[in-house]
Amino acid sequence: MKEARPLPHYLIQRYNGWKATTYAENKAWYRLLAEEGQHPRAMVISCCDSRVHVTSIFGADQGEFFIHRNIANLVPPYAPDGDHHGTSAAVEYAVTVLKVAHLVVLGHSSCGGVKGCFDMCSGHAPELEQKTSFIGRWMEILRPGYERTAHVADSAERLRVLEKEAVLVSLENLMTFPFIREAVETDRLTLHGLWNDIGSGGLEQYDGATGTFAAI
Repeated sequence: MKEARPLPHYLIQRYNGWKATTYAENKAWYRLLAEEGQHPRAMVISCCDSRVHVTSIFGADQGEFFIHRNIANLVPPYAPDGDHHGTSAAVEYAVTVLKVAHLVVLGHSSCGGVKGCFDMCSGHAPELEQKTSFIGRWMEILRPGYERTAHVADSAERLRVLEKEAVLVSLENLMTFPFIREAVETDRLTLHGLWNDIGSGGLEQYDGATGTFAAI
């Protein structure tokens, strides 16, 4: 493809630096990963937002997490309709092939995708209502969460609550997948909901018993 161009020089420099240091100092580990394959204990579904750095938050090494990123860390409901489903495919692979023990949905503050859903559902983003908008159609997944936040009067607070609803909607939708429900009910898989405050570095987890998020 003539449209594909060489990498920017700064990325090439960073790669060369990594190869000469981190890789060179851990060659045996990388070769082990290549030869024995991956055996992650957990899958993390997080947002595409460049400020969300899953491996840094948990101090993870290569091979520890099976990570899937999409707009607003959303999981759609189970829909075996023969169409293209990237998130569903990643979840299926993690649970049925890799046999992860934990599945984490990680939301975050100041999420642009959640803000898009808020604007669309409140009638302030007609462009996202168009059938041609990939973002709009994806954010429809979160509409039930938007409707559940109708009691929150302050718009800034409602956005914050909606960010956490994105986590809850995803957890609810995960349980519509038969293989996930079976794994959860037989104690082979646990689901977890987290929300990260980017500015403060805070992390909250959802407690299913109380129905609330609490700081870790």
